[in-house]
Amino acid sequence: MFERVLVSLMAAGAITLAQNNGGSPSNGPAATPSPGQRGQTIKDGAGPTSEQVRTRCIEGRRYIAGRVLQVNRDGIVVDSGYSKLLSPPFNRSWLVSNTVSVNRDASAVEENKPDAVCSGLVFLSNIPKRPAVKNYDYVVIHGYPAGKYAYVPVAGVEKTIRRFSASLVRAVELNLTLERK
Repeated sequence: MFERVLVSLMAAGAITLAQNNGGSPSNGPAATPSPGQRGQTIKDGAGPTSEQVRTRCIEGRRYIAGRVLQVNRDGIVVDSGYSKLLSPPFNRSWLVSNTVSVNRDASAVEENKPDAVCSGLVFLSNIPKRPAVKNYDYVVIHGYPAGKYAYVPVAGVEKTIRRFSASLVRAVELNLTLERK
């Protein structure tokens, strides 16, 4: 019985070691990393590597905690700055119903550090598909910086706001595309 447990633990350790090193437990060829995997670097003489962009995205990560003002096919516009959404009972899901009563922080100032609560209008893309988001619902989710977005609150008025992605992989792809242009 002891030998079986020991052999199982050793096999699990070999698989974990192979996954962390990008190899396989056998002596066969190592798997080629797919786009977005950690450790992948794309180097184009003039541009940054994907790992550098990924690091910047992680350092720029913010909590998007606020009220949804607009829903469109690409994402949602959020008035962020509702830090009370990070505490129970609101933090059980990334989406909070519009029936709750939460006020925006009146004197909130966004800190320049990872996991700070984002303040102001932002566009959030790559959100989960379920549950479906409606106008005036509240969201509480990590967002990674992904450029700018042209927000049109009413016809004839355009405002440029920060864009965030709920997916780190997608944020890295968007930033690499923007920086290579």
